[in-house]
Amino acid sequence: MLQIQDTIVSLDLLERFFCCDIAKCKGQCCIDGDAGAPITEQERKKLEQVLPEIKDNLLPAARRVIDEQGVAYVDEEGDLVTSIVDGGNCVFTCYDENGVCLCAVEKAWREGRIDFMKPESCHLYPVRLTEYPTFTAVNYHRWKICKCAEVLGRSKGLRVYEFLKGPLVRKFGEEWYNELDLTAREYLAQQGE
Repeated sequence: MLQIQDTIVSLDLLERFFCCDIAKCKGQCCIDGDAGAPITEQERKKLEQVLPEIKDNLLPAARRVIDEQGVAYVDEEGDLVTSIVDGGNCVFTCYDENGVCLCAVEKAWREGRIDFMKPESCHLYPVRLTEYPTFTAVNYHRWKICKCAEVLGRSKGLRVYEFLKGPLVRKFGEEWYNELDLTAREYLAQQGE
C-alpha cells in the first residue's frame, strides 16, 4: 500500500496492467453484477436532471424501472446505487449496432447534449473507493469479465493507474495524480520493472 495525500492506494494499481477492450467484453461491467453503480446523492440529483435528455436512448424496461423506483436505490449494503433492470443492466445502458453496451449518460455527454459525463464510480472502474474517517482506500477490483482488459493492458504496457489517469485526476486532482505517478515509477524501478 502507498499513502498519497489522504488516500491509501493499493499496489495493484501500479503492478497490474489494464486497458478496456470493449470490442471483446461488450461492456459487460454495466450488465453483470448484483447491484447498480455506487453514486452520491449529488450524482443522483444530476442523473435526475439529465434524464429528460437521455430517456429516449434507454431500453423500454429501464424506463419502466425508473418510472417505478427512480434512477437509484439503496442496496443491501446500504449504498446508494443506480437502478438496475431485472437484476442485470444498469438503467442507463444502451446498445450500439454491434451489440456493445454503452452508457447513455456518457453518450449524451460526448454528443454535447448534457454537461455530466457519468458517475465517478463508473468512470473510475475497475478502481473502487472506500471512504474511512481519515482516508480513502483506492483499490483495484479484479473481475473475470475484465480478463481481456488485463491482457490488452499487458500488451500495451499500460498499468491500471495509467489507464485511469483521466478519472483519477477528475476525482483527486492533477497534483495527487502526479504524486502517484512519481511514486509508481520509483516503486516499479525498485522492483526491476
